[in-house]
Amino acid sequence: MSEIQATLHIGKNGLTEGILSSIKANFKNHNDVKIIVLKGAGRDRKTTREIAEKIRAELGKKYVFKIIGFTIFIKKWRKEK
Repeated sequence: MSEIQATLHIGKNGLTEGILSSIKANFKNHNDVKIIVLKGAGRDRKTTREIAEKIRAELGKKYVFKIIGFTIFIKKWRKEK
């Protein structure tokens, strides 16, 4: 990966408007964002998937995500030339 990815943490308050706006702001400078779900957010696989689905619904169809453990990797699709 030649580009540094942004990293965010989701804690006990869960997915808030502040985190969503931070994710959107990070995509202005980065193509990849890594989101770590901490124990306070309800650390199980179902909760992690629900958080990822909510983020993707908020961002739109131009984004894809991959879940590894309790980390969500969100990638922005490239624009067509």
